[in-house]
Amino acid sequence: MLKLFRATAILEGVSYLLLFALTMPLKYWADITEPNKVVGYVHGFLFIAYVVVCMVFVRERKWGFRKAFVLLVASLLPFGTFYAYKKYLKGLDQSS
Repeated sequence: MLKLFRATAILEGVSYLLLFALTMPLKYWADITEPNKVVGYVHGFLFIAYVVVCMVFVRERKWGFRKAFVLLVASLLPFGTFYAYKKYLKGLDQSS
């Protein structure tokens, strides 16, 4: 579950950055809408996957509300999932 959560966190973060740093400017400044649609769908799927995997992971680890809250809020902020990965997930396999 740890590897899945790590991968989901990183992919969700990358899709968020692609959506807002690349495809949104293409859509509004260059009137190119197709990349935004595709990346938007991918990001939406990854966002939902992140939330579901996060809840399963938190429950499996028996972590408290605070960690769950931080991990969920991280998905709403640019670079947030990268922060969550570094703060909560990076060293887990060595400490377990």
